[in-house]
Formats: sequence, structure tokens, C-alpha cells
Amino acid sequence: MKKVLVVILVAFIMIQFFPIDKTNPPLTPGMDFLKIKKTPDKIAKTIRTSCYDCHSNETRYPWYANISPASWFLKNHINEGRKHLNFSTFAVYEPQRQLKKLKECIEMIGKKEMPLESYYIGHQNAKLTDEQRADLIKYFNKIKEDTERGIMFDK
Repeated sequence: MKKVLVVILVAFIMIQFFPIDKTNPPLTPGMDFLKIKKTPDKIAKTIRTSCYDCHSNETRYPWYANISPASWFLKNHINEGRKHLNFSTFAVYEPQRQLKKLKECIEMIGKKEMPLESYYIGHQNAKLTDEQRADLIKYFNKIKEDTERGIMFDK
């Protein structure tokens, strides 16, 4: 048993030499969702607090991002989050893709699938109240409708 514990400890120490890259991609403010959609401060604060760590290029890495293998899981989660929706590059999405992403936001927030329960472990302030969920859904619906009108106007 002692040998097993020593092997596990040595392996844990060794994997610390393989840290994740915590460099965020550069920001282009003119492409950011909150800026281009002129998001009201209250809604913007909620989105920043509950969404931006995984769905933007403004990730704030928590202390456990320095400990492997937890950091590897975290980095993979952030990469996946950005791949599905990146608020920092929202302006580059074609209007139809913006619509799709807005519908997904409405659905995921409404079903309480976002933010993920696992995110709350280190981010209690990201937990959305029913009122915040309703406000976000209302806001995303408004932006979706504005986007739909813009698409119709462009045709």
C-alpha cells in the first residue's frame, strides 16, 4: 500500500510539469457581443459573471487551474465552451448563426443547463436566480427578434 501511495504521489508531482496555457486570445472590442448589442449594464454584469469564463476570450482562471489534472479538465471545458459560443467574437458570426446561438442561449438558460452545475463549485456568484434567468431569456429573445428583423430587412 505504501508503494502505491508513493507512486501516486510521484505521478502527481510529475504531471505538475505539464501546465495548461492560460493565455487568453487577444480581444477585439468591436466584435464582443456586449458591445455590439449595447447590452444594458445589469444584463452585461450577469452575462460576464455567469458566462464569460467559458464563453469568451476573457477567461479568469481560478486557483485550481494551476493544479494538474484539474487544469487539463478546465482547459478542455473552456476550449469546448468557446467552440460552441464565443461572445468575444460574436460579430464574426453570420446572422443565421447568431440566431442559432441566441436560440441555444434561451433554451439552455431556460432548461437550467447553463451555467453548468459543476461551474458553481468555485463560482457561487455565477449561480443564476429565477429573476436573472427570466431577464436573460427576455434579453436574448429581444436580440433574437432584432436579428431576425435585420435579416428580413437585408433581403
